[in-house]
Amino acid sequence: MTLRSDTAATLYAEVAAAQSEWKLPSISAGVVRDGELVWTGSRGRFADAGGLEPGPDVQYRIGSITKTLTAVLIMQCRDDGLLALNDAVGKHLPGIAFGDLTLRHLLSHSGGMNAEPEGDWWERNPGVSFDTLTATMDESQAAGRPDRRYHYSNLGYALLGEIASRLRGASWMELVTERILNPLEMRRTSYFPLAPAAQGFSVHPFSGRLSEEPAHDAGAMAPAGQLWSTIEDLARYAEFWIDPGYEVLSRDTIEEMASPTASDPREGLAASYGLGLRLHADDPNLFIGHTGSMPGFMAGLFVDRVRRIGAVTLGNGTFGRCASVPLDLLRIVASYEPVLPAEWIPEPELSQGEELLGHWYWGNTPVTMSVTAGILQLSGALTSRFSPLGPDLYRGRDGYFAGEKLRVVRDGDTVSHLNLATFVLTRTPYGA
Repeated sequence: MTLRSDTAATLYAEVAAAQSEWKLPSISAGVVRDGELVWTGSRGRFADAGGLEPGPDVQYRIGSITKTLTAVLIMQCRDDGLLALNDAVGKHLPGIAFGDLTLRHLLSHSGGMNAEPEGDWWERNPGVSFDTLTATMDESQAAGRPDRRYHYSNLGYALLGEIASRLRGASWMELVTERILNPLEMRRTSYFPLAPAAQGFSVHPFSGRLSEEPAHDAGAMAPAGQLWSTIEDLARYAEFWIDPGYEVLSRDTIEEMASPTASDPREGLAASYGLGLRLHADDPNLFIGHTGSMPGFMAGLFVDRVRRIGAVTLGNGTFGRCASVPLDLLRIVASYEPVLPAEWIPEPELSQGEELLGHWYWGNTPVTMSVTAGILQLSGALTSRFSPLGPDLYRGRDGYFAGEKLRVVRDGDTVSHLNLATFVLTRTPYGA
């Protein structure tokens, strides 16, 4: 499966514009559709790298995309019954500062924890042990109260990584490798760079010359931003977020992670946060993923789960438009090659619910019960889909009535009315 030539040309023009305008030494990108990496493109060159060219198998540091893997480990622990998201942090890390915050707070950056640990700038200095890191933590450093707003915290993800490690009895990186990278066959994602790998640079704002950036072991802060990866591996990771395999996470858990949990009041749902995922509203669609940066590197990964497309970018500059480029690539693909609606085919007979089809009234407001893809669909003033739970009993699948019960009330063998979470539906206005 490939993209049309005009689509590919427009994607490459977007990547080239970002590289040129923002003076990126190099940028690599890829687009995923329906489970395949269907396009890659690179722009720029590597200085003093023995002729190495940027490409889909060259490693770059992915920064905070690492946090999504840490979040996956925590959600796996939750799904395996090792923790609850409303557990206090102190339950798993006794005596620690911010111990009253919950794991949900840390995952969604909604606990008001300070963004960075005390001490030297962790991204540009050798990492420290977990005990050394947490010895300087103090709740007086909090940026605000819990549940007030989204406030990004690298420090919170260091705690989450340690919690997963203690619960599983293995190091954070061992867990990442065994429970995520190996099942997804991400063979070129690693703790330290493996050749071929890009050197990170900063670009002087006036001379345009390059300065090499450090790439230290982040130590206890590794769960917040340590990993290195490639376009090919991140494409596999994007495919996982679109179509998960239960060996890593269930579809229901990913839906939970991709639901808005916290936001900045200035951004609202245009850019909010779920559980380990950054969310971007693109009405009526939703992009989920994460951006990343470390000294000398930037990265971005976003997917549209409904349209089954994803895009990833990697760059080796400290500043510039690289991490947000996937959002633009997704919009290009969606515009140039829109997803076709599913072909309509005649509906099979329902196992139950045929007698519910047709017009109903909520008071004197008309609604309609029909069937789509074998599922009962209520439309009009009240909207939801319903699945049978038992004879004359259904559960809402989505919309306002998600999780609520619809009961069929009978008068002998005749349906008298429907009781939808106390909303009474009758065949005539007010049942008259």
